[in-house]
Amino acid sequence: MSPDMVMKIARDALTTAMWLSLPALGLGLVVGVIISIFQATTQIQEQTLTFVPKIVAVMLGLLFFGSWMLNLIVTYTQNLYQNLPLMAR
Repeated sequence: MSPDMVMKIARDALTTAMWLSLPALGLGLVVGVIISIFQATTQIQEQTLTFVPKIVAVMLGLLFFGSWMLNLIVTYTQNLYQNLPLMAR
């Protein structure tokens, strides 16, 4: 296995991990900013107020983007297994 192939596999793994985490982290970030603006505007400084909306948003995001995420990880795994003979050289 050449160093170039190792770097390509590592780059593809990191890119896939980034794309898989993007929907959940993005939705959590957006909901967190909206709740923070709401708390700053109303001066309600309840720490537990941010948890429930973030959890709900992330779960809805996983339900909505779940099939896309599963397709992405299955495609990556299939490509990895298809390239196994090339790695043995």
